[in-house]
Amino acid sequence: MLKAHPYPSFLHYLSRLLLPSSLLLPAFLPSQAFSYPELPLMLPKHYQQQDNISDYWVSEKLDGVRAYWDGSQLMTRRGTVIQAPSWFIQALPKVALDGELWLGRGKFDQLSGIIRSQNINEQHWRAVHYMLFDLPNSLTPFDQRQKDIKQLCQTLNLPWLRPVEQYKISDKQSLNIHLQKLSRLGAEGLMLHKGSALHQIGRSEDVLKYKLYQDAEAVVLGYTRGNGQFTGQMGALIVRLENGRELKIGSGFNRQERENPPPIGSTITYRYNGNTNSGLPRFARFIRIREE
Repeated sequence: MLKAHPYPSFLHYLSRLLLPSSLLLPAFLPSQAFSYPELPLMLPKHYQQQDNISDYWVSEKLDGVRAYWDGSQLMTRRGTVIQAPSWFIQALPKVALDGELWLGRGKFDQLSGIIRSQNINEQHWRAVHYMLFDLPNSLTPFDQRQKDIKQLCQTLNLPWLRPVEQYKISDKQSLNIHLQKLSRLGAEGLMLHKGSALHQIGRSEDVLKYKLYQDAEAVVLGYTRGNGQFTGQMGALIVRLENGRELKIGSGFNRQERENPPPIGSTITYRYNGNTNSGLPRFARFIRIREE
């Protein structure tokens, strides 16, 4: 059976479970649900079979938590301060850094628990690496920025601070083969940074993500009741997509997530394979609640 959830909005929803399904959807959330603080971050677009592959630096897309260092504090993509151990951040330079907190492939849930814990576990943090892939305040092209990142990490010589490995691939066929190989090993996908590009804030075609599937974010509006093996649990999430349309996502959840679904108002990440004729994501599947 569904367990008590710490979010009042979800408890409010539970009290209405026996109402007709047409009444299960709460009122629209404000459009600000997708607004982010103006952190100086480059955000990727999806790879669209670009022809000039040799113009890009390629790296593995790490399944971690985006972390921005402003010279004094470490923050998530949304500007939430990350409570890291003093030894982890005091040795970082007084310049802006952009990277990913990472434990390794397939360890996102474990990493998320370490970061969200109100009690800093020094031993757990010893396994976390800050993988750098950009210098937000640099005025040089990425060709030079990736070299400067390597030099910075070498100079500081901190075991938890590492550059994301950047390399060149000559053509689309080789890129596809490389993506399939890394995906079989458990990698999330690839990132492509255009070598001649200057750093810029917001989404840009100068940085691309390439996966075997597409992903996006959506805001949770409500739930449907489960049937059959999911009786007494959540059946599907009702979400609002970034374009304002609504969608039901009913797959990708484990038992615990069905008993304690993402709270109303939270932002989730989901995966999909292209779009239907009506423009909705095809085969949408829940991945995780988006980290704050």
